[in-house]
Amino acid sequence: MSTGKSGICGVRYNDKGTLYSRVYGVLSSVTSDPIEKKPLYHFYPGTRMLSIGSFGCTMKCNFCQNSEISLGGDWDLEQMDIYKPGAIVSRARDGQNISGIAYTYNEPVVFTEYMLDTAKLAHDAGLVNAMITNGFINIPPLEDLLTCIDAFNIDLKAFTDSFYKNVTRSQLAPVLKTIKKVSDAGKHLEITHLVIPGRNDHEDDFKDLVRWIRDTCGKQTVLHLSRYFPRYKSESPPTPTEIMLSFLEIARKELHFVYAGNISIDNGSDTFCPGCGNILVERHLYHARNSGITEDGICKTCGYKIYGTFHKHRD
Repeated sequence: MSTGKSGICGVRYNDKGTLYSRVYGVLSSVTSDPIEKKPLYHFYPGTRMLSIGSFGCTMKCNFCQNSEISLGGDWDLEQMDIYKPGAIVSRARDGQNISGIAYTYNEPVVFTEYMLDTAKLAHDAGLVNAMITNGFINIPPLEDLLTCIDAFNIDLKAFTDSFYKNVTRSQLAPVLKTIKKVSDAGKHLEITHLVIPGRNDHEDDFKDLVRWIRDTCGKQTVLHLSRYFPRYKSESPPTPTEIMLSFLEIARKELHFVYAGNISIDNGSDTFCPGCGNILVERHLYHARNSGITEDGICKTCGYKIYGTFHKHRD
C-alpha cells in the first residue's frame, strides 16, 4: 500500500509508512436486538445486545449481505458523528435486558482499536462482549481481542483455499487458525456456514469442514447453517431446501448443536439435549424460551451439562 492509499478494507490508509484508521468511533449502526440474531444461541439466550457496526471489510465477497457498509468505499466518513466508547457502554448499560455489546454488521477487525477500547470499558461496567467476524485476523490483534471478547461467531465460508482466494480474495488457513485459537482460549465459540449453490455446496468438502470442527473444537461446538439468498453481485438462486436438510443431517451426525438459519425447518432452531433428547431451548424467529434447562446449563431431565452460558447476565 503506497503512501496516501487505503488497503483492501477501504478504511485504513498509509501516511508515510504508518497506518491510520478512518473509522475510530464512526458507526454505521447502533441497535439493540436479540442475541439470537448474531447468531449466538448458547450465549445468554433470550437477552439482547447493543449491536454496533462501522464501515469496511477485510474480504471482497461478491455475495456480501451488507455490501453498502462493507464494500461501498465511497462513504463520507469525515462528515459522520463520532461515538466515544464510553457513550456506547453507557447506552448498553442503560438498555433493557441488554447483556452486552456485539461488534457486528461489517467486519469488526477493521475497527479493532475502537473495539478494544469499548470492550474494556464494557467489562468494567459488568457487560459482556461478542464479536461477529469472518476470522481473517492476524495473530497479534487476535491475542489482544481474546483479553476482552467473551464470545465469537466466526464465519467459516468454505473448506477450500480456492474458494477463499477466488471468491473472498483472502485465505482459508488464517481463518482456521483463528477458530482454533479462540477455541483453545476457552472463549465461547459458535460458527456460521453460509451454503451457496454451486460455490461451497459440495458434500465431500462439507463433510471435511464438519469433521475438522469436531476434531479441532469438539462435538459441542455450535454450528449455524445459513441459507443463501442472492445479494450484491451474486445472482445464484437461493439454496435449495433439500441441500439445507441434507447438510443439517450430515452435520448433526458429528456435532451436538447444529442449527438452520434463513429457512423454516422443523426443529431447525431449537436446542435438544444430546443425552436424552429433551427440548431445552425453544426458538421462534429471534425469540428464545429456556424451557428444559437450568440457569447453570443443566438439562432438567437427565442432568447433561450443555455447552454455553444460559443464565440471565444482569438485571
